[in-house]
Amino acid sequence: MKKFLFLIISVTLFAKSLYIASAANLTYVMPEIKKAFNKKYPNVKINLVLSSSGKLTAQILRGAPYDVFLSANMKYPLKLYKAGIAKMPPRIYARGAICLFSLKYKDISLKNLDKFNIIAISKPKTTPYGKAAIEAFKNAGIYKKIKSKLVFAETIPAVFSYVKSYADVGIVAKSTIYSKNIKSLGTFYYKEINPQLYHPINQGIILLSQKKVAKEFYNFMFSKKVKNILKKYGYDTM
Repeated sequence: MKKFLFLIISVTLFAKSLYIASAANLTYVMPEIKKAFNKKYPNVKINLVLSSSGKLTAQILRGAPYDVFLSANMKYPLKLYKAGIAKMPPRIYARGAICLFSLKYKDISLKNLDKFNIIAISKPKTTPYGKAAIEAFKNAGIYKKIKSKLVFAETIPAVFSYVKSYADVGIVAKSTIYSKNIKSLGTFYYKEINPQLYHPINQGIILLSQKKVAKEFYNFMFSKKVKNILKKYGYDTM
């Protein structure tokens, strides 16, 4: 009888599963969003995959069974919508920003970026934040000077790892600066890059399945609770 009751409890504890594909710039944000969602929906098991938006899009196009996709831009979710994978067009849930970040150098800016030997950014072909970095470099007129000094990471968290190990400066999402991982390091330096130097990083969410729990999470992303979490990590909300 006890084993039977335990089985019932185990099954009902996580009666629903939710599969979420999330852009890696949300690495430090998603744990709080998951916690807040599970407080409201305790019987939902959230399976989260964090990667570059481009790679996640490729997975979804190949049939990966995600229920919700949180992208770092609108381009990739729009691509999925046009491909007929989603019934509703994507919506903007947040707007991101990029910062210069260093553990060694206090005086960092685009004006003096060429004096550093190694500059880490995320790959511009698969990450909107890497694309924004290149755009900012070009509009600031420094791209040719620093092009040979760039090293490319798969994701924004990987850029942080590069800076931690060997890069002089990195271009990271503003949200990185507010993470516990960064603050635990002690002294660090950052400078937000002028947003007029790159197109707005409008991050889009798209619903990929018609599961009730997927719709609940999708709607939850536009709740006041989630907006406050996003703002705490330096995102603008719509």
